[in-house]
Amino acid sequence: MTRTGTATGLHADLLEKLGRRIADGDLVEGQVLRLEELESHFAVSRTVAREAVRVLESMGMVTSRRRVGVTVEPRSRWNVYDPMIIRWRLAGVDREAQLRSLSELRTGIEPVAARYAAGRATPEQCGRLTGAVMDMAVHGRAGDLQAYLDADILFHRTLLEASGNEMLAAHADVVAEVLTGRTLHGLMPARPEQAAIRLHADVAQAVQSGDAAAAHRAMTEIISEAAEAMLPD
Repeated sequence: MTRTGTATGLHADLLEKLGRRIADGDLVEGQVLRLEELESHFAVSRTVAREAVRVLESMGMVTSRRRVGVTVEPRSRWNVYDPMIIRWRLAGVDREAQLRSLSELRTGIEPVAARYAAGRATPEQCGRLTGAVMDMAVHGRAGDLQAYLDADILFHRTLLEASGNEMLAAHADVVAEVLTGRTLHGLMPARPEQAAIRLHADVAQAVQSGDAAAAHRAMTEIISEAAEAMLPD
């Protein structure tokens, strides 16, 4: 997956504002923007405006042409795997559709990764999975959602890497954005469900013992439980 370069200062601020407006549909497909208009409206320099447009163009959200301007592209051309686009969609009016598509994507990826990890995980990766589950249990009991999130992201990133398949491992940033968005937007209970933590422990145990079927089954349950908690019926 392509991760957009880190932006700072005025560039980051303009990128965030434009990206959110495109993701929310405030700037519609086919709409043409001018650099001078961006400079004036957002009180930024031409360099800042160009850099923000360059990043949006790399995401497929806009195209920039001389004597035409900056044109908002249809969603079919967006790099929907880009973590920033996922973040913007989760923060906006498209949240439910984004959560649904991400949950369906995870269903097709993480259980498969868990199955492969049961046969390919290194001892170090098994230790990391177990350690992450222990941290989730501790922080969940304390109600420390940020620390819980960090441990949860580590668990899923490690599992994807432990699959031994670089294409599966490349989805780690996408999954991290899902987990982060769930916490940031109040879709997590004040204290994480113990049943969810137990399922993570089941995955870690199955991977360590080499039980591919059990790892696949427990990971499928994790994703199903998360989808039920985040999405309306």
